[in-house]
Amino acid sequence: MTVVDNAVYVDGRRHAEPGSLDLAFDVMDEVHGMAWIDLYRPDRSELDAVAREFGIHYLAVDDAIAAHQRPKVERYGDVLFTVLRAVRYLEAEERLELGELHVFTGADFVVTIRHAECPDLGRVRRRMEDQPELLRLGPEAVLYAILDEVVDEYAPVVAGLQNDIDEIEDEVFGGDPAVSRRIYALFREVIGFQRSIDPLGDVLQALPGGDAVPAGTTSRHPGHTELKRHLRDVADHVTRVSERADGFHALLQNILTVNATLVGQRQNEETKRLTETSVAQGEQMKRISAWAAILFAPTLVSSVYGMNFDVMPELHWTLGYPWAVALMVAACLVAYVIFKRKDWL
Repeated sequence: MTVVDNAVYVDGRRHAEPGSLDLAFDVMDEVHGMAWIDLYRPDRSELDAVAREFGIHYLAVDDAIAAHQRPKVERYGDVLFTVLRAVRYLEAEERLELGELHVFTGADFVVTIRHAECPDLGRVRRRMEDQPELLRLGPEAVLYAILDEVVDEYAPVVAGLQNDIDEIEDEVFGGDPAVSRRIYALFREVIGFQRSIDPLGDVLQALPGGDAVPAGTTSRHPGHTELKRHLRDVADHVTRVSERADGFHALLQNILTVNATLVGQRQNEETKRLTETSVAQGEQMKRISAWAAILFAPTLVSSVYGMNFDVMPELHWTLGYPWAVALMVAACLVAYVIFKRKDWL
């Protein structure tokens, strides 16, 4: 069932809750009240029925069905079509959920079409029903209240993004190797948040001037001045949130640069450490090789004299043994001097 709430209001108070769209249309004709119909991902047949009853242009219906629209305000005859992008921060998952809301307003009706769980239009409806003097002002007041709710829901998003950025800063300077992936993910979320906020400036500028005001309301409307005051307050909130989002964008760019610098420094330090280790190992290898070469000379001489041959002149020579020892010592000294001059020892 895509009809979330369906009510007809008379003089700012809920008059009837028709069980179907057809009944809502009949009640409107009887009491000449304002219908407020909230739909959640309606199918084409339901939206076509609403469009036929309220004279909504087929191009606007196509946009509402297809979704994926940028925030905007368009007029189709006596019907105003407003697209808003709601954003919700999911604390458990530490990510943003983007929603899309389409609002059709006319002289005596408001049709809202949601394509996500946010925003909470039930809260808007309850607040408006608690203020019948405001709801009495008609569809324009409902539209402004919805705008206010969408923008108010940006505040927890800003707080959540700020907390994520603080955590990322700690991870960057803590040397977490997985922080780069999180920075890029948050960067994409901030860009999506900006795309939801930035067009709202044009949307809000279009509403107070009169060109985008729903049919049946003019600058002489009894409550129009009050509604303009509410709209200016919403515009101020949008400006502040937009500035914070721009600040997050710039901050993440700086964090990304700093992280790349720190990663480069750590890589350089690791390379330097490996190089120093390699040099130290090379020095050790040179010393080992030098001593091995020094010990090779006496080993060679002793191995020759250790052969089991009888016909060896030195075996029967009185100075044979001293000569062999002297030869080994001399060979070791010569090798030691050579390696010492080459700084291998």
